[in-house]
Parts: sequence; structure tokens; C-alpha cells
Amino acid sequence: MTENWLPTLLTATPQEGFELAITLSRRGVKYTQPDPEKLKKMRPEYADSADALTAASQVIAINFQTASAANNYWRK
Repeated sequence: MTENWLPTLLTATPQEGFELAITLSRRGVKYTQPDPEKLKKMRPEYADSADALTAASQVIAINFQTASAANNYWRK
């Protein structure tokens, strides 16, 4: 993937920062498993798994911490 899709971590609002965190998380999965057919095939295995959904939420939270740090959200 050579596309430059992330020119900055700066966002106008914390909501946009959270949405960026979700995008970062989804892109991470796409980079890790670039085959969309395999992703579709695996979805039933994790879609109903509380552990898998919790892990996904943790990844989003970590990415939101990154966006928050880049934007100084906690200081505003």
C-alpha cells in the first residue's frame, strides 16, 4: 500500500480524533490481512466473540490515545 492516506494526526475535534482512531485500527487490519475474501471468511469467527470485540475496542482506545496526544485534547 503506497497510498498516502494519513497526512496528519491533527483533527478539529475529539470526535474527529476518535473517528481517526477507528480508521487507524481498520487500516491496521487491512495492512495485516490485505485479502478481502479472507477477511470476510474470518468475520463470523470474531463477530460474535466478546473477547475479539473487546480486543478491537482496546486497539481503538490505544489509537485514540495517539490522536489525543497529537492534538492535546486533555489540555483543552
